[in-house]
Amino acid sequence: MACDVSEEYTAIAQRYWQQAGVAHKVDLRIAPALETLDHLLATGEANTFDFAFIDADKGNYDNYYERSLQLVRPGGLIVVDNVLWSGRVADPQAQDERTAKIRAFNQKLHADQRVTLSMLAIADGLTLVLKR
Repeated sequence: MACDVSEEYTAIAQRYWQQAGVAHKVDLRIAPALETLDHLLATGEANTFDFAFIDADKGNYDNYYERSLQLVRPGGLIVVDNVLWSGRVADPQAQDERTAKIRAFNQKLHADQRVTLSMLAIADGLTLVLKR
């Protein structure tokens, strides 16, 4: 399943899904992701997904994470993109709102006993979250 609000950008993705021969495997939902995730939870989809990838508006990372954690089965994986935020999360001078939210989100993940983590310093940083 893929969640997005842009038909324009997902049209580009759909072309590549077709070329890769996987379009039949992608269930695209055009709606705000929180609505889609809440709908999945309301319809009994908790603990049924193997994988979730979070790369969206940074202010909602915690909301996406909490819902994804409910949807992913124990042993499932959540991957979170942009956790290094071009190094700004480690820069004490960077105090803008988005950086502060990502910094707080990273701290929350670090303390979360429901998961096991590994952060990869590739591209803009990826955190691999294994649900216990």
